[in-house]
Amino acid sequence: VQLQASGGGLVQAGGSLRLSCAASGRTLSTYNMAWFRQAPGKEREFVAAINRSSGTYHADSVKGRFTISRDNAKNTVYLQMNSLKPEDTAVYYCAADRNVVLSTIANYDYWGQGTQVTVSS
Repeated sequence: VQLQASGGGLVQAGGSLRLSCAASGRTLSTYNMAWFRQAPGKEREFVAAINRSSGTYHADSVKGRFTISRDNAKNTVYLQMNSLKPEDTAVYYCAADRNVVLSTIANYDYWGQGTQVTVSS
């Protein structure tokens, strides 16, 4: 499966963005999905995951502010980000795997190219 992330940009603190991860080549409904992020000089960090049944898990740092969802008819996974903070600034990556379920470890088989999110104070 090929993944294409989009929706990043520059936003002021307190603002919102919605990231999209579009899949091609395979039906997204057969994959468990996740979002990770990586800030300059830091390791890749888990953000949120969603399984095939739309069960979700969010990192404590984004719980209550970010929401992962999926639309299998559109072959797309979303990350709605509200109340953004400067510390949310990072490149955001979507990931997919048929076997890894709601994992916080970056051991997914397939990765998108990343989309930059910058939050100004």
